[in-house]
Amino acid sequence: MASTVTCSFQTSNLRSALWGKGNGICISSVPVTHVGSVSKKVECKESRIGKQPIEVPANVTLTLSGQDLHVKGPLGELAMTYPREVKLDKQESGWYKVNKAMETRRANQMHGLFRTLTSNMVVGVSKGFDKKLQLIGVGYRAVLEGNILVLSLGFSHPVRMTVPEGLQVKVEENTRITVSGYDKSEVGQFAASIRKWRPPEPYKGKGVKYADEIIRRKEGKAGKKK
Repeated sequence: MASTVTCSFQTSNLRSALWGKGNGICISSVPVTHVGSVSKKVECKESRIGKQPIEVPANVTLTLSGQDLHVKGPLGELAMTYPREVKLDKQESGWYKVNKAMETRRANQMHGLFRTLTSNMVVGVSKGFDKKLQLIGVGYRAVLEGNILVLSLGFSHPVRMTVPEGLQVKVEENTRITVSGYDKSEVGQFAASIRKWRPPEPYKGKGVKYADEIIRRKEGKAGKKK
C-alpha cells in the first residue's frame, strides 16, 4: 500500500538541508516487513562418473579394511584411504562400485573423485601410465645416465634430474622422452617437472612440450611489417 510523504525544503538553505542541519530534512517512517527464512532440503544428484562400476582384472587384488584400500597388481602396489563420505562395495558381478555413505554436498563431490582415483589405481597396477614429451630447439637434447636424466636446454650447464623410484624414463633420438609408471600422479608430476625447465615459447615453439600438446603461435614483429 503506497503512502504519500510531504516534504518542504528551504531553497535558501539547500546545503544545510543536505547535510542534516536545516529544517528541510524529510524522514519517512516505513514499516519494516520481516522476511522469514524457508529451509529447503538440498537433494544431491548421483555423479555420472561416480555411479559407473569398476572392472577389476584377474591379475589385480583389492583388499579393503574399513576405509583403507590396498590394490596389488603385476606392476606394483598402491594404497588409499577413503573419506567417511564414500565407501567401496563389491557387486554380485564381481565388479566394484563407489557409493555415497551420506547425502551431503561434500559426499557428492567426493563420489566422482574417488571413483576416478580407484579406477586409476586398478589401471596403474595392471597396465600402467605413460607421458611423452618432445624437445624442440637447436642443441636441445636429453641423455639418460643410469637413473639420472640429463637435459641440455640452452643453459650454461646441463640440467640433471633423478628419476623417482617406481618410474621408468626412456629417451629416443635424444629429443623424445617417455615417462612411465603405475602411479598416474607420479608420472604426471615428473613429466611436468621436466617441462617446467623450458616451457615452449609461442613464437618459434622452442622448449619442452608434451607430445600431444598444441602450442598457440604468435606473430612476431617481422610478420607485422607489410
